[in-house]
Amino acid sequence: MTDMLQNIGNSDFAGDPDCPYCHGLGFVGKDVPLGHPDFGKLKVCVCRQRELIEARQKKLYEQSNLGALREKSFENFKARGRVGLAAQQADSLEQAYNSAVHFAGTLQGWLLLLGRYGCGKTHLAAAIANQAVAMGMETFFLTVPDLLDWLRFAYSDNISDSFEERFEKIRDIPLLVMDDFGTQNATAWAQEKLFQILNYRYINKLATVITSNNPLSSFEGRIRSRLMDPELVLRVEILATDYRNPADDIGHPELSSLNLHARKTFESFSLRRDEAIPSTDRATLKDALEAAQAFARNPQGWLVFIGPYGCGKTHLAAAIGNYHAQLGSPPLMVVVPDLLDHLRAAFAPNSSVSLDQRFEEIRSARLLILDDLGTQSATPWAREKIYQLFNYRYNAELPTVITTVNAPEEMDPRLQSRLSDTRLCKIIIMSAPSYTGGGKGQGGRTVR
Repeated sequence: MTDMLQNIGNSDFAGDPDCPYCHGLGFVGKDVPLGHPDFGKLKVCVCRQRELIEARQKKLYEQSNLGALREKSFENFKARGRVGLAAQQADSLEQAYNSAVHFAGTLQGWLLLLGRYGCGKTHLAAAIANQAVAMGMETFFLTVPDLLDWLRFAYSDNISDSFEERFEKIRDIPLLVMDDFGTQNATAWAQEKLFQILNYRYINKLATVITSNNPLSSFEGRIRSRLMDPELVLRVEILATDYRNPADDIGHPELSSLNLHARKTFESFSLRRDEAIPSTDRATLKDALEAAQAFARNPQGWLVFIGPYGCGKTHLAAAIGNYHAQLGSPPLMVVVPDLLDHLRAAFAPNSSVSLDQRFEEIRSARLLILDDLGTQSATPWAREKIYQLFNYRYNAELPTVITTVNAPEEMDPRLQSRLSDTRLCKIIIMSAPSYTGGGKGQGGRTVR
């Protein structure tokens, strides 16, 4: 026993030489009689506890893959974002912050953070991971593409650990943070491995944080099903704009053309009282304005504006969009021919998104504004895509605004049948002629 203590005292395990308990040995033994279960057993002295905790935390940080994200914390996160955010955007960010703080305090269940690039998802996920490591919890932080690459590299000859060892580490780690879910290469192998990881963690209720720029509806079906379990998963959507890009103060979706119509509001819409147009036509403008304002306040079902070019359809559709953008929830507004061009561009070899991803982004938009329906190329492919878009939003009863110069009976019969459902769809006929600028309009305002 004495020889063992001397060897310990000469090793790297030495404690504080002034310690009154171990006298610098770093270990202590209980003074118990021979035959006692603790006889001859050594325990780490209290003088070395802090050293051991720091050594363990250092090892945990090295294993966590946090790297440059080690400085991300709740303390240096701006819970309501930068100055100028719309109230709804700031509220969503604060809700995400509070949810992340609560999750970090319990480390139970799953937390799913959804939102556009730069809104703060990764910072919050890293703050959770950093706090967990500081508490001594084994943690692994990886972007999903890096996670998959890390698994693939296990097949290399010069890797010390096997694929099975790496896969088991990810699957079993007490806290797993998967950043940028949905940006990975969606091969069958990748999808299957991600499902196996998440399914194992789902069954065993292991703490998991997932961030994604993509809507939940775009996830693979089996994974989406598990992420929709409210008993395990807390889903938070951040509406805030890119913190790194102050110029993007609204946060329009990538495909949206709403920013081109920023001046089109309900206040700037003219009822054209100074123009020599029939009173019945002017009345349709008033009815259309009131219908647009009512829809903006409570966007349910579909609102369709039908009328000649230049009568104000696009203005009212954009006014609805701008109303919601100012509330912090900008919709997707797209001209139908441009929409089809965006879908076609997804076929290009250098496209960063697949056709399925692009189509899913459009069809599942929270509020979709389709401008100039009927002016698109009437190819079979175009007709089919428009029908698929209509059919999905019809069945899901997603709020949709449509402008067109065509009467319903001039459209594809499949579209016509959906537009004829008065339970879901409200059609507004605007018979006023095209605005030519001949009159000043109401208060000098113009209409397009």
